[in-house]
Amino acid sequence: MLNEDLKDRIREAYNAIVESKSLTPRWGQRQMIAEIANTLSRIPPPGENHSDLPAVCVIEAGTGTGKTIAYAVAAITMARALGKRLVVATATIALQEQFVNKDLPDIRQSSGMDFTFALAKGRRRYVCLSKLDRMMADSQGESSLIPLYPDGFGAPLLAEALPTYDAMLDALGRGEWDGDRDNWPDSIGEQVWFGVTTDHSQCSGRRCPNISQCSFFHARDELQNADIIVTNHDLVLADLALGGGAILSPPEESIYVFDEGHHLPDKALSHFASFCRLHTTIVWLQDSAKSLAHSAPALVAIDGVQKLLQTLPAEMEQTVAGLHVAEQTVAVLFEEAEFDDRRDEQQLRLEHGLVPATLIPVAAELVGQFQKLSSVLSRLETMLEEALDDDFAGLDKSEIDTWHINVGGMLGRVDAALTLWLEYAVSGEGELPPKARWITQMNNAGQSGFELRCSPVLAAEILQDCLWSKAAGVIVTSATITALNSFDRFKLHSGAPLDANYKTVASPFNYANATFIVPAMDCDPGDAQAHTEALIERFPHILDQNEGSLVLFSSRRQMQDVYQGVSGEFSGRILMQGDYSKQEILRRHKEAIDGGRGSVIFGLASFAEGVDLPGDYCRHVVIAKIPFAVPDSPLEAALAEWVEAQGRNAFMEISVPDAALRLVQASGRLLRTEEDSGRVTLMDRRILTRRYGRDILDSLPPFTRELG
Repeated sequence: MLNEDLKDRIREAYNAIVESKSLTPRWGQRQMIAEIANTLSRIPPPGENHSDLPAVCVIEAGTGTGKTIAYAVAAITMARALGKRLVVATATIALQEQFVNKDLPDIRQSSGMDFTFALAKGRRRYVCLSKLDRMMADSQGESSLIPLYPDGFGAPLLAEALPTYDAMLDALGRGEWDGDRDNWPDSIGEQVWFGVTTDHSQCSGRRCPNISQCSFFHARDELQNADIIVTNHDLVLADLALGGGAILSPPEESIYVFDEGHHLPDKALSHFASFCRLHTTIVWLQDSAKSLAHSAPALVAIDGVQKLLQTLPAEMEQTVAGLHVAEQTVAVLFEEAEFDDRRDEQQLRLEHGLVPATLIPVAAELVGQFQKLSSVLSRLETMLEEALDDDFAGLDKSEIDTWHINVGGMLGRVDAALTLWLEYAVSGEGELPPKARWITQMNNAGQSGFELRCSPVLAAEILQDCLWSKAAGVIVTSATITALNSFDRFKLHSGAPLDANYKTVASPFNYANATFIVPAMDCDPGDAQAHTEALIERFPHILDQNEGSLVLFSSRRQMQDVYQGVSGEFSGRILMQGDYSKQEILRRHKEAIDGGRGSVIFGLASFAEGVDLPGDYCRHVVIAKIPFAVPDSPLEAALAEWVEAQGRNAFMEISVPDAALRLVQASGRLLRTEEDSGRVTLMDRRILTRRYGRDILDSLPPFTRELG
C-alpha cells in the first residue's frame, strides 16, 4: 500500500525536519525510512488479504544514523494511513520519557505531521491511593495490609516513611503531583514505594472507591485516543503475556517499534521465568495465616466471605508443611553435590533441565496445595469484587477494598509459586529446547535458604506465539543487532520470521578517526592471575592520566585487583563501579574532565552499553578481555548444553557471537558524535591468535588498526 501519495507525505515530513533543524540529510537515515515504509506496506488495508511476507523489519542502524527521526517519520505516516496504533517501546523508562518530552514534540513541530501521543507505564510506577490512605490510617496502630514478603514493610519503616506519605497526599490534593513515581521531586526508596503501589493482582480496577482519583487509570484513559503510545519493552511484554490489549492496544491493531531492540529476547525470557524462595515463602504463609485468623469482623456481612477466610489458615499451614519437605529434599541434593567453598551462594544447575526423581513428587504435592490456595483466594477475590459493586448496609467500602488488596496480593504470589512448582512437578524430559532449572542456596545479604528457578533458554517460541504471529507490524532497531556480521544470532534468540526484512544501515561516523589497538602481551587471559598482573604493569603506561578513559572488565574480582594494584599511580583519579552509583560515577567523571583534570572509569558490563561520553569525556576505551559470558550462568550453560547435545559446537554458535556483539557494544562507547576520535585498546591477544579471533575482529567497525 505504499502509493505515491504516501511516499510524498513521508518525503515532505523528512525534508521539513531536515530544513527546520538545519540538518544534513543522511544516506543511512533515508535508507532506514525507505526500508520501514516498504515493510509496513505489507500490512493490508481493512478487508484485504494478508501479504505472503510478514510486516517485520529488523534493522541495525549504526550510532549517529538518527534512528529516532527515521522510524518516527516512516512509522507514524504508515500507521495513520493504515488505521493502526503505533506503539513505540524503548529499553528504559528514561529513554521513554525523553521520547515523549523531547523527541516527539520536536518531530511534530518541525515535520508538519499532525498526531497525538501518550505515555504508558505499568501500575508499579504509580501510587495507589487506596494503599496510601491505608498506610496513613494505620500509622497509629498495626497495619491491616498483609505484607507480601517477610522482610517487607514493617513498623519502623512505616514511621520513617510517614512524612513522605503525608507529602504525597498533600501534593495529590493540590494537583501538584500526578502520582507518577518518576515525577516525584525526591528519590523514593524501594520499600517505601512498595508500600504504596500496586500491581494487577491487587488492583480492583474500576470498582475501586478511589477510581475517580486514580493516577494509573487517569494515565491509561489518555491512551485510548492517542495515535502513538510510548512505553517500554517490559510493559509491552507484560501486555502480550496477558494476551494483548489488556493495557495497550490489541496486537492486531498495533504497529510496534522496539528501539534498542537487541534487548527484546532477554526481556522476554525474564517475563516468562519463574522462581520460589522456600524459606521466605514459608515465613510469609505463616504470617499471613496469623493475620487471617484475626480477619475483619465487618466482612461477616458478605455472604460466604468469612467462611472462606477461616479456611485459609489451615490450607496455608498444609502448604508450609509441603515446603518444609521440599527444603529437606533440596538439602539432600546439595549434600550430594560438589561446590566451590569460596562462593557466598552455591548453585545447583539441573543438567539438561531434568528434575531429580526425588523432587518431582514433592513438587506435585505442592502444586496441589498451591492450587487449593489459588482456588480459595480466587473465590474470595470474586466475592469482594461483587461486594464493591453492591451496597451493603453499614459496610465500609474502604474496608472491603483493603481486603481486596490483601487477597489480590496473596493470590498473585500464590499463582507465581504455583507456576514454579508446575515446572518442577514434571521430569523435563522431551522439552525442546529444554528449560533451564537451577537451585541456589543463599547465605548473604540477609537472605537464607533455597531458591528454585526455571526459565526458557530461548525466547523464540514465546515471541512467535505472542508477537510475530499477532502484531500488524513490528520494527526492531538498534545499533547492535548483528553478531559476526550476521542476523543469525538474533533470529535464533528471538524467533523473528526468517522472511522478515533484515537490513544493516551504516553509521555516518568516520571510523578511521579511531584506532583499534591490540598490544603485544606475553600472557593469555585464560591465566587470570598472570593477565591481571600484566594489566597492573601496563595500565600506567597505556592510560593517560590527563584525559577521559573508560576501562571495561568482564570480572568484578579482576577489576578490584587491578584497582588495588594501580590506584596509587593515578592519585585518586579512578572511579570504580560499586563505590558509587552509576549516575554518580558519570557525574564525577564529567565534572573532572570539565575541570581540566583526567578521570578513569573502571566498570563492568553495565558501562559497556548505554553510556554516552562524547568528546573529551572519553578518548580511550580499554577492554580487559574479549567479553565471553560468565561460565557459571545457568541460562548460558543450559543453552550450550542443548546445542552440544545436538552435535553442534556451542562455543562457536553461541559463545563467540555473543562475545562479538558485546565487544562491538563496548568499543561503541568511544565514538558518540561525528567529530569524536580516540583509541580502543583490547588487552587480549586471542583476537589475533585463536581461530575464532579473526571472525570477531572482522565484525568490529572499520577502525584504523594497530595489531602488536
